[in-house]
Amino acid sequence: MPEWITSPGLTEYDDAVAWMEDRVAAIHAGEAEEAIWLVEHPPLYTAGTSAKPSDLVDPERFPVHDTRRGGQYTYHGPGQRVIYVMLDLNTRGKDVRRFVEQLETWVIATLDSFNIRGEIRDGRVGVWVPRPEKPPLPDGSPREDKIAAIGIRLRKWVSYHGISINVEPELDHFDGIVPCGISGHGVTSLVDLGLPVAMTDLDAALRASFDDVFGT
Repeated sequence: MPEWITSPGLTEYDDAVAWMEDRVAAIHAGEAEEAIWLVEHPPLYTAGTSAKPSDLVDPERFPVHDTRRGGQYTYHGPGQRVIYVMLDLNTRGKDVRRFVEQLETWVIATLDSFNIRGEIRDGRVGVWVPRPEKPPLPDGSPREDKIAAIGIRLRKWVSYHGISINVEPELDHFDGIVPCGISGHGVTSLVDLGLPVAMTDLDAALRASFDDVFGT
């Protein structure tokens, strides 16, 4: 089993990346266990390796951090659970696509414990929630809001970075970017969906569903 670590308060982003890089090196060297690290960050934007400058709508709003994870722009801030996943794919199968599918399945199983139907979409990374109660998009397609983002990096087949799930962040903080390069659709959170879920509730659900997806 990985070591589960929960950091109280807000963790500075650069400090988190430095800590993950050290832990990943130690995991690869056989000097540390795998780890699942649960944090919250102060408000900030991160740019993945595929980020487009035009998707940074308001570069002055919050600090912007370039990062080597996959994906485009995303937002982190209070009320959002960030799950940093440091697992050794050398022992879990060197299959990146399968690993991403496992992360998606983990999020969906966690949301299901709150009776939320999370779904994935071809061409749209992350986990989405249908919003039939909202007006459709201008082209007539149903409205869907993103509730979780996924962006990973591998170093010597050990993963880091990971997942963010919106519990109760300020959703208008996403307005400074085009989240993950996808326009038209919106973002949502557990509380926005009408569920008074605390961060500790989500943490418990994540841990309960982990073994079913990743095994022991």
